[in-house]
This record gives sequence, structure tokens and C-alpha cells, in this order.
Amino acid sequence: MKKVSMYTLSTCPWCRKTKKFFTEHNIPFDFIDYDLADEATQKRIMQELDANGANGFPFVRIDEEVIVGYNPGRYAKLMGIGGAA
Repeated sequence: MKKVSMYTLSTCPWCRKTKKFFTEHNIPFDFIDYDLADEATQKRIMQELDANGANGFPFVRIDEEVIVGYNPGRYAKLMGIGGAA
């Protein structure tokens, strides 16, 4: 199974949809809500987003692939599952 991790915002509807996509497909994932994280974690997250040219949330990493924004078609393709939810 590919490793899935993401940075999200607790108030972001697209972030909630992203988490729901992986949950509904029984794909385990790790996440950190940026807005609820401590200052040091927020700084680390911003450095990672900057390093990847990302400018928003959700920020999803599937193994070494980065997807910024809600993109169920891309998630499905990278995970090798049919159809997007």
C-alpha cells in the first residue's frame, strides 16, 4: 500500500472531502490540520509547501507524488483504484 499523508485545515470543506475520499476507499492516511498545529509544526509545514511550490490546502502526498487541492481523479489514479468518489 502506498503511504498517504496530508496537510489540511480543520475549517476547509475541500480538506474534509479529501479525508472522506480516502476514508471511503479504506485507504489509511496521516494528516495534520495546519491551523490546529503548534507553531513549530506550522513552520515545518510551510517549508514543505514552499519546497514543493504548493500554495494551498489540502496538500496530499502519495508516496513521492504531491497533489495540491481536491483532486479525486488524481488520487484514484495514483492509488490504482477505479473511479473517483
